[in-house]
Formats: sequence, structure tokens, C-alpha cells
Amino acid sequence: MKKAILYIHGKGGSHLEAEQYRKNCFGFDIFGVDYKDYFPWIVQKQIKTAYDKLHHEYEQIYIIANSIGAYFAMHTLQNSEIKKALFISPVLDMERLILDMMKWANVSETELYEKEEIPTDFGETLSWKYLCFVRENPIKWDIFTEILYAGKDNLTSRKTVDTFVDTHSANLTIMENGEHWFHTEEQIAFLDEWMKKAIV
Repeated sequence: MKKAILYIHGKGGSHLEAEQYRKNCFGFDIFGVDYKDYFPWIVQKQIKTAYDKLHHEYEQIYIIANSIGAYFAMHTLQNSEIKKALFISPVLDMERLILDMMKWANVSETELYEKEEIPTDFGETLSWKYLCFVRENPIKWDIFTEILYAGKDNLTSRKTVDTFVDTHSANLTIMENGEHWFHTEEQIAFLDEWMKKAIV
């Protein structure tokens, strides 16, 4: 059986990261989605094009997605034929994240509506169009999902993850001393072992 993995990277990441996971995914061909923009209405076209190509060539398709890549994957592929999804430090509730960032920046919905875009001190630009898009395009995710979550994740709260797991077909693995970006030798080793088990 021909099996493929579609890898969707996070912000600041690269489709080339897919190569580092090849060793964990024996029996799969792995392909990274190359995107540079971070608006879901733009990224969805690139993800869908990559998925459609694999769908014609492979009998089973799995997803590995990192951070905001998980949101993009759920938004774009929620009605697609996906065997299993593996999410690393996923953004599972984009509206909640945007509202949290607005709170961090002390920005009200009225202010964001009036200004349309507001840059923040922590490097993100808040966008009224983005918030409206998220609210107008709810996600219905029915694909079995393995989640790797870091106990020190600074973007997605444990409550958000637990709510997702309770309301979806999902299995949660937690690295308590992990961070949103798995980058230390210990964190990468943990991620690799998780992926080898989760991909089966």
C-alpha cells in the first residue's frame, strides 16, 4: 500500500523540515507544503494543491502539522480523506489564540475593528479580517489525531488542549518540560520517539 505524509510547518518554519521526520516514518513518502504567507485563505490553496496531488497517487495520506500548521490543516483538509493526523504543539482554537493575543496587547474588539490591523510588541500583527475569517469558517474535525503538547507551551493553554481532546477523536501525549518549539536535544528525542509510535 502506497502511503504518504503531508507535512505542514509552523510560522517561521520550512517545508524542508519534513526531511528530519523521514527517519521516524518507515514505509511512508513524506512531502512538505511550501508556503510563505500566514493567512488561511491564501495557505489553503497551497495545502489543497499538495493534498490533491498526493490523493491521486497514494492510497493513504497522513498529516504531520506543527503549531499554526495544525490550524491550517484542519481548516483546509477537514473534509478530505486523511487516515491520521499528528499535531506537534498545535494551535487548536485560533479564535481563542487571537483573543488571548488581543488581551496581551490590551486591544479591544472595537479598537481592532476600527483600525483593522494593529502591530504588537511581541511581533504579531492583530487583524480584524483574520478574526472575522476564523469566526465565519468554523472547523469540524473528525480525523483521528495524535497530539504532542509541551507543558510549557506559551501559545496554547492546557485547558484548550484538554477541551479539544474531550470533544474530538484524539490522543494526547505531554512532555511536561517541553516548550512550544521542540528544539533541544532532549525535546527532539522525545518528539522522535512519540512520532515513531504515533505514526503506526
